[in-house]
Amino acid sequence: MKVAVEVIEAANLLPKDSRGASNPFVEIHFNNESQRTQTRHITLDPSWNETFVFSVPDSSLLANLTITASVLHDSGDGRGQFMGHVVLSGSSLGPAVSSSIQWFPLEKRFFFSRVRGELCLRAYYLDEEDELILNTSLKKEHEKRKNDAEEVKTKKQKEPVTRVFQAVAAGGDKKKAASAPSGKGGAAAPAQPDYNLIETSPSIPALTRERVNSKISSTYDLVEVMQYLFVYVVKARDLPTKDITGFLDPFVEVKLGNYKGITKILEKNNNPVWGQVFAFSQHQMQADTLEVIVKDKDVLLDDIVGRVKVNLTDVPHRTAPDGPIAPLWRWLEYKDGTKLRHGEINFAVWFGTQADEAFPDAWQSDAHDVSYTGLINTRSKVYFSPRLAYLRVSVLQAQDLVPVDKSKPPNATLKVQYGQQSRKTRPGTPSGSVNPTWNEDLLFVACPPFKDQLVITVEDSGQSLGRLLVPLSSVARNDQGKRIPPKWYNLLKPGATIDEVKKEERFSSKLHLKITLDTGYHVIEEPVQYSSNFQPASKKIQKSAIGLLELGVLSARNLAGTKAPYCVARYGVKWVRTRTLLNTTTPRWNEQFTWEVFDPCTILTVAVFENCHISDKGSTDKKLGKVRIRISTLQTDKVYTHFYPLFVLQPSGLKKNGELHLAVRFTCTAWANMLVQYGRPLLPKMHYSQPISIMLQDQLRSRAIALVTERLGSAEPPLRKEVVDYIIEVPSQMWSMRKSKANFYRVSSIISSLSSIGKWISNILQWKNPFTTLLVHVLFITFVFFPELILPTVFLYLFAIGVYNYRFRPSRPPHLDPRLGQADVANSDELDEEFETFPTTKNMDLVRMRYDRLRTVWGRIQTVAGDIATQGERFNALLSWRDPRATRLFIIFSLLVAVVVYVTPFQVVALLVGLYILRHPKFRSKSPSPSFNFYKRLPSRSDMLL
Repeated sequence: MKVAVEVIEAANLLPKDSRGASNPFVEIHFNNESQRTQTRHITLDPSWNETFVFSVPDSSLLANLTITASVLHDSGDGRGQFMGHVVLSGSSLGPAVSSSIQWFPLEKRFFFSRVRGELCLRAYYLDEEDELILNTSLKKEHEKRKNDAEEVKTKKQKEPVTRVFQAVAAGGDKKKAASAPSGKGGAAAPAQPDYNLIETSPSIPALTRERVNSKISSTYDLVEVMQYLFVYVVKARDLPTKDITGFLDPFVEVKLGNYKGITKILEKNNNPVWGQVFAFSQHQMQADTLEVIVKDKDVLLDDIVGRVKVNLTDVPHRTAPDGPIAPLWRWLEYKDGTKLRHGEINFAVWFGTQADEAFPDAWQSDAHDVSYTGLINTRSKVYFSPRLAYLRVSVLQAQDLVPVDKSKPPNATLKVQYGQQSRKTRPGTPSGSVNPTWNEDLLFVACPPFKDQLVITVEDSGQSLGRLLVPLSSVARNDQGKRIPPKWYNLLKPGATIDEVKKEERFSSKLHLKITLDTGYHVIEEPVQYSSNFQPASKKIQKSAIGLLELGVLSARNLAGTKAPYCVARYGVKWVRTRTLLNTTTPRWNEQFTWEVFDPCTILTVAVFENCHISDKGSTDKKLGKVRIRISTLQTDKVYTHFYPLFVLQPSGLKKNGELHLAVRFTCTAWANMLVQYGRPLLPKMHYSQPISIMLQDQLRSRAIALVTERLGSAEPPLRKEVVDYIIEVPSQMWSMRKSKANFYRVSSIISSLSSIGKWISNILQWKNPFTTLLVHVLFITFVFFPELILPTVFLYLFAIGVYNYRFRPSRPPHLDPRLGQADVANSDELDEEFETFPTTKNMDLVRMRYDRLRTVWGRIQTVAGDIATQGERFNALLSWRDPRATRLFIIFSLLVAVVVYVTPFQVVALLVGLYILRHPKFRSKSPSPSFNFYKRLPSRSDMLL
């Protein structure tokens, strides 16, 4: 019998050299045999794809053997530095047919070992037929490697040796030079992994200021300075007419080389006013003369009224925040340069940057072929989410209801409707009473301005017994959770108006209600784990800002198949949108935005989209990927400049759509408030004094998302529904096999770190390292006789570990990791299920298969939950007399222990118990201990389940 181990690859290993990489190889130990893979140089994500075969003399021994796969760093001195290992039991191996590739988290050898990463393996045992097939494939692979090596050797002998020396500038980065490709005959540095951030050093003022330690005043210091030629066309006067009708339909054409911008056409106006700004990018300037041409719109051919030429060498430079350039009146000229008899145009020309206040609303030369209507959808804008609040209707009781059918006792319910939201109470108690009681709270999401009225209807079997109209302008605001007294409201007859009820006072049915706008809550419209804002709706109780968050959207590269990219960023109530750049896969936005920060444990979200609404026949905007940055992970006053990979998960699989270049800086303005914030509750006080159930929060969140989408969609240009849904993570709570696997592996990684502590303790008890075990004996005896040293030692150890880990602190902000979310390994069926609409539209056979799979997954979760419940019930059974003999034994044992502990000094008892636990393996039995056996035999309630 033989055992095969396939070493596939590893990921996210711990760096071991000064370059931030390692030279990993894997060593396999099995049944006193060891084999190793080849070394992969300068990488943290190596790939081997090598197979090793070991012999097992007796198949019955396989269950008692273990496979140890150790990842080591080849330091060049003949010794391997430990980077982690994976231990597999022989009993877990299966045949080759049923085995699959699995990822294993690397484990520590000792408790103090520093390990990171995962190892991908496939291990199985071989039958005779499998062994023959594997030997044949290994032989072919060996011959192929041998032929490749001989071919490379022959090629090197024929080629002359070329030596390439890398030149390093004075004060240059040696690390970059060392990792640069060396050309022919040199070893090229490995490519950056697709999932990693790429650190950059752009020429932005913020980084320049840090290097030269000088004060540079710049409005936009996190973006590269971009020069533009601005033309502000204000108006014209006394324009001559060209048509025989005597009317003029003037417009202005601003022309610079091959680029031209056109103003609006003003019909029948000899003194038009345009007030439009045009911006020409400096890298697109193809001429040294600017032409401002006034034209008359005609059916066949536009007539030229006159023109003005401006030499660019005479144009002044304006640096923000200087005041605006005053526009000048200029005489219009013919093509030959002679002046018109009458006709002047008023405009201003200057050179500036994107910091100019005229830039956001300016016509861009990138959009020279876009219509004026489509131009609106290309501009940079700032949006604000509506200020949402919870509307609470506390339904207490009713009085003197008049039933429709007096021979039948009423069974009244209350229906409350606000806008598109509707809630209904349970039937009042006691049943059949004309004075029912409910004592029930109904919650709605309200958004100013409060145009809709609150409509309350008392119903009995679908028939109205009366109704009430309450305008929200009369509703009390509650921002502190105070007790507001309820009120009695007179009901209107079914179908009656307020004027009619004033004339007729006989209908005296009343409702006892308490209606409040609870502005002390934070209306949740995004998942809490991705939230960018926890502030309450009421501005009176909002906390002061603790700092500023600045974002520079620099550029993007390698955008896949897009022609009109733009970015949207959201933090708190403020949304920002960059301008749309046309006909480019490497856009350079260089726009900077600022937010106030109220809580450091919040997240900034930046997403990239393709604008599909340049023309009137646009479809939904295409999402290209997003970036999330948690503010608390950023160091204060440090500028982070990285290329962030853009990933989108589609039904066809994971797709990388390029990289987004961002500059981020968090500046703290109130250190004390920021530190105090870590001890405050995450949500406002009312969430804890008057909590809202999870199910109700989900219902309210869907309405809050609809209100935010409606408000942002009504702006100009609009933030469309697909954009808002993508950033707010609308479908985040739907079932997904991929997400379930990801969360399972997250839990497994936590358990594996806890299991490493258990293995360390087990190694001490087994005397695997006698020195460590003796050291534990010394510490244990010291703690027994000096128990006051226990807590100081524990906290001193935590302090030392924290200080030791400081040098390994992350230097990059976190980003979306497809590997963590299992997005890169999800199969097509799982993705198709994840993107399926709700409710499903698939055929019944596919739904049945997925339902059976879901039952299987939740069956395993159900089993684990049952095991946990069993352990707790066994603990309760110790004293519950469910097993009278076991309880009798336990209480007698407890009495004996109490007597022994009372008679014997505590230090002696603790010393004897500890030394017994730390005894040498020679004095241990391989069978479980009596206490463990006793606990396993205790009854649980599992035998009472149907």
